[in-house]
Parts: sequence; structure tokens; C-alpha cells
Amino acid sequence: MGFKTAVLAYADGDVATCLRLARTAEAGRTIAMMKRLTPGRTVEPTSPARLWQGMCPPFGHSHAASFPHADIVCDQQLTSPRPSELPVRLVAASAGRRLVLHAMNSVVDWSAFAVWEDGRLVRSLSLSPDDGFIEDIGEPLPFEARYWAADRRAATVSWPDRAEDTDALPFHALRLGVDALRALCGLALDGPPEPADVDGAAIGLHGFLVRGPIAS
Repeated sequence: MGFKTAVLAYADGDVATCLRLARTAEAGRTIAMMKRLTPGRTVEPTSPARLWQGMCPPFGHSHAASFPHADIVCDQQLTSPRPSELPVRLVAASAGRRLVLHAMNSVVDWSAFAVWEDGRLVRSLSLSPDDGFIEDIGEPLPFEARYWAADRRAATVSWPDRAEDTDALPFHALRLGVDALRALCGLALDGPPEPADVDGAAIGLHGFLVRGPIAS
């Protein structure tokens, strides 16, 4: 199964905790959030989606939701190989909150994530077998510990169908990406659900057609 994500999540604390209380966001509130975060872009409502299937909409589209304690925007234009280069305006919008970026593309075995606390970048990691470590900023987060400590064979055992160069990375980039999404946002892409997982099928996102560049 292929995995693709392009997610920005703002939350008043832990993202997963806030998302467990979320269902479908009010449309007007969400449109206001989109205009606030991406001024100068044209935003036109389109079809809605559920979070579990809407984390990487087609280029030129966004899926988004604004809840009382969490805001989510899924948009490929907001991600890049270097998460630390997220536009300043989007980082500034996280003042007093936690901001999580998660991006992944299984076609090229690339995954990336970053965490800001009150506008300060505390961790950013982006990697793929072809490019190695594209970005590695800050101290590893607790869920990363087993990857940095495990040997290569143990870290890649969940992906036995991949004939990859084991010297390219000390662990599989997608496996880490899947675990990062669960640890940072409570969302499971692979394996059986756990009691603490967020039900992505129960959370509704509004759809938007967007035009124009992202403001810096």
C-alpha cells in the first residue's frame, strides 16, 4: 500500500489529544483559517474528505478543518524536502501552540516531519534512501529512539519486500514516517489500531481549490 501525506497541524498542546475531540469543523471557521494562513490565495470550496483519506490532496487543492483546539491543513504546496523552510507566516501562526508538519511519499521512500513549540523549531528530520539525510535538526524525539539504537536489519524487517541499499540509511525512512505520524498526531497508517489512536475516518475535512503562491 502506498503512503502519501502533506499535513500541517496546529494544536493547543498535544495534537492527538485535541483531534480525539474533533469531528466535522464549521465551514465558515475553516474558510477564515485558510484565508488567514494563506493570504493572497484564491480559496474555493470543493468536495469534503475524511482525514484518513485526505492527508495528501492533489496539487492545487487543500483539505482543511478548524476546530476549537486544533487546526489542520493538508496541502502539497506547504511541504518541501526541508521542513525548516516552512514559510515564516505559517510558523508565526503557531505562536502559543504546537505545530507539526508531516510529509511522506512512498513512491520515492521519502518521509519528513518537524515540530515547532510556540514558533520555535525543536525538531526536523527529512530523509530518503536516494538522498540520505536531507535535514536533521534538533534532538531526536522519544519515538525515534529505537531507530537510532537498532541495527539495520531489525529496523527494516517490517518492509521485507523492498530490495534497498541498506547502506543508504540506518533504518527505513517510511517506517519511521509511519511511526512519526502516529506519535505526533495519533494517526495510524499501517498495522492494527491501538486504543490511543485517533479515528481518522470520523474526522471531516473541508475541501478547497486553491490558486496563487504561498506568502512568505
